[in-house]
Amino acid sequence: MHKDQRTRLFWCLCHLVVATYIFFKSEGSLAATALSHLVFFDAGSAMVCVVVEVLGNFEVWRRSSVRHPFGLARAEVLTGFAMSVFLLFGGFDLISHNLKHFLEELGDHEPHHSHPHERVSAGTVDFVAVAAIASSIVSAYGLKNHARIAKVMRVSYLASLPSVLSNPFHFLTICVSLLIAVLPLLSITLYTWLDRLICATISVAMFGLGARLAVAQGLMLLMSYGGHGGNAGVSSVQREIESDSSVTRIEDAQFWQVHYSLCMANLKLGVVKGYDEASLGKLRSRISSLIQNRLGEGYGTGGNMRWEVTLEMTTDTAS
Repeated sequence: MHKDQRTRLFWCLCHLVVATYIFFKSEGSLAATALSHLVFFDAGSAMVCVVVEVLGNFEVWRRSSVRHPFGLARAEVLTGFAMSVFLLFGGFDLISHNLKHFLEELGDHEPHHSHPHERVSAGTVDFVAVAAIASSIVSAYGLKNHARIAKVMRVSYLASLPSVLSNPFHFLTICVSLLIAVLPLLSITLYTWLDRLICATISVAMFGLGARLAVAQGLMLLMSYGGHGGNAGVSSVQREIESDSSVTRIEDAQFWQVHYSLCMANLKLGVVKGYDEASLGKLRSRISSLIQNRLGEGYGTGGNMRWEVTLEMTTDTAS
């Protein structure tokens, strides 16, 4: 482990402690309980990122084998899929809590279990909000723990967000923490409804983002492609390849994503008759560069996808 990796791993443990503290101090506030779910996911995702970077120090992580033709890097995709399932179940859990508290107040029946409905004190809420904001800022901007998470966001069509907000969970955590900090200043009625509204908003956001992540990583596990541009981007690349004067037709084309950093493109092309090896080599290079620049966002942009392109060319005798 490098020094910065040890530092980041230690901070991830501290981040988990902060999430646990927020959870136990959230009694009496549904919004604070929902905030603890967000911080838990943030800390867990950062932990996964650091562990993956540490494993990347070993050659076996990238080395191909008969059992693992793309190395062990696909284990990160499987872990990310498990995290997205946690988000989905977390969203359902928050919705059930919110609905249970709402139904208990309807009618004159007594609840089966007593729940403390007194609102939390201002001092406790302020400390919870500050702890959540500070941990998110340190994780995102101090230690750059959002770097690998941003790749997942890009894969799941969230790349339209500004680079500073490349991880929407940090942005959501900070905004919710600021809202929770003002809850004790409100009247009891307004506090109750705003507390439920914040909880409902977080649950919907967790469910929506979890579904996006699950779909994106599920496509990777199924050896499909749903990355930059999706099917529209692939179709555009195929049309541009077919428009090349050297290509007569595309007999077969398969695009799929292996893990967060590697994609594969396998194409079988028909080319005009009379091309020598040098001309075919230039065509291979031209098509590989086209796929990398259009779907991999070019070389040297930082954190871009690497495309491995395999071309099979057959001479079209009809030409």
